[in-house]
Amino acid sequence: MAAWDLSIILEDLGPDTPPITLSVSSDLHVGGVIIKLVEKTQMKRDWSDYALWWEQKQQWLLRTAWTLEKYGIHADARLLFIPQHKPLKLGLPSGMTLKVWASFSSPVFQAVMTICRILNIRHPEELSLLRPLEEKKKKKDKDKVGEIYDLTGVLSTSSSPVSLYNDVPAHFADSAEMEAIYKMLSVTQTQPAPEIITKQYRPSSVVDKAHINGRWLDSSRCLRQQGVQENDLLWLRFKYYSFCDIEPKYDAVRLTQLYEQARWAILLEDIDCTEEEMMLFGALQYHIGKVSQSEPERMSTNAAMENLESALQSLEVKMEGGSSSASDMLDTMMAPELSDYLKIFRPKKLTLKGYKQYWFKFQDTSISYFKSKEESVGEPIQQINLKGGEVAPDVNVASQKFLIRLLIPSPEGMNEVYLRCENEQQYAHWMAGCLLASKGKSLADSSFQSEIQSIRSFLAVQKTNSGSSSHTLASDESMNTHSLVSPRYHKKYKPKQLTPRILEAYQNISQLSMTDAMMRFLQTWQALPDFGISYVVVRFKGSRKDEVLGIASNRLIRIDLGVGDVVKTWRYNNMKQWNVNWDIRQVAIEFEGNVNVAFSCVTADCKIVHEFIGGYIFMSTRSREKSGTLNEELFHKLTGGHEAL
Repeated sequence: MAAWDLSIILEDLGPDTPPITLSVSSDLHVGGVIIKLVEKTQMKRDWSDYALWWEQKQQWLLRTAWTLEKYGIHADARLLFIPQHKPLKLGLPSGMTLKVWASFSSPVFQAVMTICRILNIRHPEELSLLRPLEEKKKKKDKDKVGEIYDLTGVLSTSSSPVSLYNDVPAHFADSAEMEAIYKMLSVTQTQPAPEIITKQYRPSSVVDKAHINGRWLDSSRCLRQQGVQENDLLWLRFKYYSFCDIEPKYDAVRLTQLYEQARWAILLEDIDCTEEEMMLFGALQYHIGKVSQSEPERMSTNAAMENLESALQSLEVKMEGGSSSASDMLDTMMAPELSDYLKIFRPKKLTLKGYKQYWFKFQDTSISYFKSKEESVGEPIQQINLKGGEVAPDVNVASQKFLIRLLIPSPEGMNEVYLRCENEQQYAHWMAGCLLASKGKSLADSSFQSEIQSIRSFLAVQKTNSGSSSHTLASDESMNTHSLVSPRYHKKYKPKQLTPRILEAYQNISQLSMTDAMMRFLQTWQALPDFGISYVVVRFKGSRKDEVLGIASNRLIRIDLGVGDVVKTWRYNNMKQWNVNWDIRQVAIEFEGNVNVAFSCVTADCKIVHEFIGGYIFMSTRSREKSGTLNEELFHKLTGGHEAL
């Protein structure tokens, strides 16, 4: 084959150094080109991390056995010989900025896995990288960058589980300084000053919230392909809101960062909540802040107790796994009976106006209702199967309002049903039953009683305490109320009005350990009606106006921009297939019952929407047994799009 000249730029030699010219032939493989190049430079150094980057095609030449001809490289190709790993600034949910060593050549999904490994965050598939918001910089703020903690020296290469020494990963235990950084990652930060909260960007509408999701990086392409440069700042955030087994014992950093992300979502009104819920969130933050100062040792529970708990849990899993017909019969016999008079209301159904009382009966994962108790022997008026549905509380203890909001899957979308309970006792039992049934569990499940308990404690927090008890805590000088609630409440109330209300809620949770308080915060956040919905502005096929698509862990939601109402809901478990036409950038989805939906994306690339849907379907395939190993290939199949095929 004829020889020809190939020019390669070596970035390390400086921008003004001319490229190095090699004489090559088209059948020379990439590895051979690198050997020739290294010999010609005559520089003694470790070249193992270096690779060739093809500038015009925005592509790494990582397959060293491929020939130049196979890659399609000619004399006009602009090639760079550069390191694959470079430093990257990483903004965490807690506001800390780290400098980490990141791969600029592997897909973002893998780069995030490595970063999470270094930080000791399990389940890295739930996180991704996000371009930060461009802030309008004033001249004064030009040099004002917070402290950056350098972790470029920390490398975690092995793929075995991270080993902990005194609750610190081995790769952080080298020096006191590194240990201190790890402790900062795994302990919640102090309350932000109110002026910091008011300065932060707050989305004022669903469209504003939608713009954020346009900034996620593509998981299947590398950082360099997406224009990320050395030392650029990216945010590491939880992207998929389906969190696999959170174990406080192993998840110190993960739990803290998740709590911080939830806290900022509440403070910046990224998610709506009622006034009572805001006071509870404020009380929990106040308590966590208080305990974190007085409790340097993070794990408050005795280690022996924790080991016992985990042993009992694994025993429970084993018992659940080996269910024989005899144990099934036993379960059915032991299952608690739930039947009572409740009231039902169906919005948008003209036949039933207001609430009507019926006799309700719980059977397995379904609720049946009858005209009266006497008629419950015969056929029910209707049977509602809750499996795969959604259950949300709508409660106000002060006004004795105990509603259970059910969203029941059906071929044409979701049907909404409200159940009204008479009192707390009835509500706690039926709510617990509905929550279990929606997860496919019956009342015989071992978690039924604990579910009732957590609902009761949630109601206790809402209860307004008698004047005498709140007097004892009526003022706490150290409480900065405006750091605990969102700016809307700063405008609405003075601190002396907020303090007693937050302390009122605080009384019910003041006995919790720090870990339990953080878990309670996350559970309350996850129980909010709008939890876990990522918004994108889209244009549906055949429509003339923009609308909003909400993407959640189990469904897609069509929202009318004009009134902000939910128009339609489609479940993933009714989805037959989804495709993207990459030429016209349109997503098309087919559901059971010949329901077809197609839309183009306005505020985000359709790849981002495709990745959200595929990512959530991937999350639902994870099981408890396989939680240690991640099926990376399946993730890329579901999220990668045409490039992955």
